[in-house]
Order: sequence, then C-alpha cells, then structure tokens
Amino acid sequence: MDLLPDLGSLRLLTNVARLGSIGAAGREAGISQQSASERLRAIEHQVGLVLVQRSSTGSTLTSAGRLLVEWSRLLLQQADEVETALHTLREERSRELHVYASMTTAEYLLPRWLVRLRRGRDTVASLHATNTATVVDAVRRGEADVGFIEGPADLAGLSARVVGHDTLVLVAEPDDPWARRRRPLTPQQLTGRRLTSREKGSGTRQVVEDAFRAAGVGAPASEVELTATAAVLAAVRAGGPPAFVSDRAARVEVESGRLAQVATTGLELRRDFTAVWVGGAHPPAGPVRDLLAIARSLN
Repeated sequence: MDLLPDLGSLRLLTNVARLGSIGAAGREAGISQQSASERLRAIEHQVGLVLVQRSSTGSTLTSAGRLLVEWSRLLLQQADEVETALHTLREERSRELHVYASMTTAEYLLPRWLVRLRRGRDTVASLHATNTATVVDAVRRGEADVGFIEGPADLAGLSARVVGHDTLVLVAEPDDPWARRRRPLTPQQLTGRRLTSREKGSGTRQVVEDAFRAAGVGAPASEVELTATAAVLAAVRAGGPPAFVSDRAARVEVESGRLAQVATTGLELRRDFTAVWVGGAHPPAGPVRDLLAIARSLN
C-alpha cells in the first residue's frame, strides 16, 4: 500500500496548519470546503492516521498531522522549485520556433514570412533548409515545431494545411538546343535526355517523377543530382543539362536572360506548399499559427 499522499494533498494539509481552517485551505487550493474536507479524510484513510482535529471554531492538526507537515516541508519546497523551473522552460520554449522547410520554400518564401513574424513579437526563429523527406522526419521526431514541404509525402500521424502553390518549369542555358525550340517538348521527347535534378527525397524531384508517371513514361535520368535549388540553377547556367525548378526560382534568371524557359506539354507540374505539424487539426496557438497565417497571406 502506498502511504505517501500526493503533492496536492500535502499542500492542502500544510495550508490547514497555516490558516487554521479547512475552508480557508480549500479556498486557497481553489476547491470548496466540502471537497477539501473529503480530500483530508481520504489522506487520513490512506496513511491510517488522524491528521486533523476538527471543531466548530476551526481545525488544528494532530501531533501526527504536524509531523507529516514537517516531514513534507522540504519535499514541497523542491516541488515548488521544479514547478517554477518548468514554467520558465515553457515560457522560453514559447518564444522559440524551430522551422524545417524544403529548399524552394526555405530559399524564396520563408525569409519574408519570418521577417513579418518577428515584427512586434518576442520570437526567436531558426530555419533549417533540407528536402521534403527530412522535413517530415524532423517534425515527427519533435525537432521541428512546424515543417513546410513542396511535394507528396507520407504524412501519417501528422496534421497538414496547404499554404500556397507554385509550378515547376523547365529551364536551360540560352544556347541549349531546347532553348531555341518553338514547339513544346512532350514527355516522350524529354525522356531522351539526362537532366540536372534534385536529390532523392526532394519534393521537386518527386513532383517531376509523378508527372512523368502520370503521362505514362519514365522520368528522365539524372546527369547530376544537387541538394539546393540555387545549385541546380548555377549548374544549368554553367552549361549543364536543363532542369525542372520552381517558377519562383526561375523567374529572375529567365527575366535577366541568364536562363531560358523551355515550353513543355502533357505534364502536370503544379504543386502545393504544405505546412505540417504534430497535433490536432488546427496548428498550435502562438508562433506556429501566426506563421501559417502569414504564409497564406503572402504566398
């Protein structure tokens, strides 16, 4: 049999000794006098001792009750210290935001979102840019408060919300033969050449592979695989094979003439930007929910 009452019961007994009244001790604990009295009787039953002497003029502790209060003093003091430390830890945690994001979101969208989030808020945000598969794993492991992905993924056990969209486009170096074509390339024509691509686990790569699969052909093989959108663009500018990238990432390069956009047909290359987190259908209150609202308003 467990003879040690719980901390709340020990606090109640200590307050009876301090205040001289079961009703007053109950009010301090936020419970009625009847509930406090029933809880004290439960303690007495648990320890097998009479702890409180009740009378019409008030309540006092028996010698056994006074001993139990004295023995509990250090335990309650340590519990108070732990509780205070936990409150401090929670307050510090509430000001931190750990974000993992797929490369396009991390490179072209999140910096603006995070600047807006920090306006008027005491929030410290850290951003880890990686591929979709790693983002999902980080959210599941609790390393990320929220993740942003750009392609299909196994989201079992996670909550998700679409916060925006983009489309993948094919870009090539301006002197590339494909850059001079007037007619769009079909999926069958595209499979005849190796491309510059993102690594396995990338949302961009998965969208491309799914689009070719839906068109009834295999995706083009990779001549080189890179882990960042900026690296892909740099490789193509340097004369590497064409690549599929976000239209957001390609826009400045195409408008400046450093790259050319190659028309394609027969491929569904639109994709969602999706926020993922652990928990209920609604994102956690605080920085996570605020960031998602900003993402939807600015995307």
